[in-house]
Amino acid sequence: MNYKMMGRFVAQILGIECVFMIPALVISIFCEERAAIKGFALSILIIALLGGVLYVICRKGKKRFYARDGMVCVGISWIVLSLMGALPFYISREIPAYIDSFFEIVSGFTTTGASVLPEVEHLSKGILYWRSFSHWIGGMGVLVFLLAISSMKGSKGGYTMHLLRAESPGPNVGKLVPKMKQTAEILYVLYILLTVLDCLFLLAGGMPLFDAVCTAFGTAGTGGFGIKNDSIAGYSIYIQNVCTIFMLLFGVNFSCYYLILMKQFRAVLKDEELRVYIGIVVGSTVLITLNLHGFYDTLGETVRHAAFQVASIVTTTGFATTDFDLWPSFSKAILLCLMVIGASAGSTGGGFKCGRALLLFKNMRRNLKKALHPRRVEVVYNNGQKMEENVLTNIDTYLAAYVMILIVSFLVISLDGFSITTNFSAVLSCFNNIGPGLEVVGPTCNYGGYGVLSKLILIFDMLAGRLEIFPILILLTRSTWKKG
Repeated sequence: MNYKMMGRFVAQILGIECVFMIPALVISIFCEERAAIKGFALSILIIALLGGVLYVICRKGKKRFYARDGMVCVGISWIVLSLMGALPFYISREIPAYIDSFFEIVSGFTTTGASVLPEVEHLSKGILYWRSFSHWIGGMGVLVFLLAISSMKGSKGGYTMHLLRAESPGPNVGKLVPKMKQTAEILYVLYILLTVLDCLFLLAGGMPLFDAVCTAFGTAGTGGFGIKNDSIAGYSIYIQNVCTIFMLLFGVNFSCYYLILMKQFRAVLKDEELRVYIGIVVGSTVLITLNLHGFYDTLGETVRHAAFQVASIVTTTGFATTDFDLWPSFSKAILLCLMVIGASAGSTGGGFKCGRALLLFKNMRRNLKKALHPRRVEVVYNNGQKMEENVLTNIDTYLAAYVMILIVSFLVISLDGFSITTNFSAVLSCFNNIGPGLEVVGPTCNYGGYGVLSKLILIFDMLAGRLEIFPILILLTRSTWKKG
């Protein structure tokens, strides 16, 4: 295990976190928010000192990096990033309990959007900005950002591929270009351009600049932290429609955007996962619209709310324009299914991923054919390419781990005494990085009623869901820390 190299990465990530806190500090100074100024100033000092000491200790780390090192590095980095990122909330006393501060920032970095706060409009603007910005940096990944700006050459050690694969969402991560550093750069350039475009459309609808920036951060990272108690419900229909469109755009595999830039339109149109994603969105919107007949005054309003919530849930954003907990059971059941399916692989969305679900279905169909015709050779293809058996095996393993974590988490948080619907939707929502669930944790409620143990379990679920389970599970495996 290359501990010094991992320590060096963590030190650099802490340095990046310090830099990212500066705009929030500037906003707090401009708005004369004394508590927030103290929170950010002390946090930056503590993080800078910790990162500096760690870098000095680990600066001579060798660059040789293996897959296990990459997973451990990603898991530890996200935990440390969150532990330090919670300091401004706690030091400013805007969230008095550290466990609540930790829950809130983990929810931010993992782009979950689940909150323990009963209302957010009393928070200072500096804190609101940091809370929303955590979505943006967590959406694409802080280590991907580090790889994009890093001047270190990883051709010998191969650490760039291990880090990118461990942090990027989806069943498989490929190179857009031969060098992984350039791939990371392309991903962030696309990410920034789409975020800016989203912000400009929001500003064109009359949204205030601060609101537009924070909303764009939440939409881009598919996070869902709002700066209003009613989320997006209080804004105009135009702004709600803009959010719907951009949530769906950020739920698409970013490789498709790269192919569009390369003018490979035919490859995009043939992408099987994209077609499944669009089919799920359109089908779910139509079914919910039919089920909500008579629930709203007009058909237009019904379609708007249905499309917004489908986009919000399938992309795991978590914004809301209405209290969908009041919808008929069939519509809520569809939303629960969308929580599991999630967005596309290689997007900023969470969930099981459309690509993984598609491959799982194809593998199941292949196995059924083999049961009927044992001697026939059956191969699984995706986008015209033969899928390796190890990829299909990894998906089966992921599904097993996914189900086990859901069951154990559900059982543990049930000790708090809430209803089965509340507990199941809470676990499903946190594990798939959605945000709102049903009943007590619905879109108009929060997670503040859960005890410390339940919050720790849900924090684990959020981290495991964002990092595709294995980088977090591997930290709990004894063999990980053995030499050799």
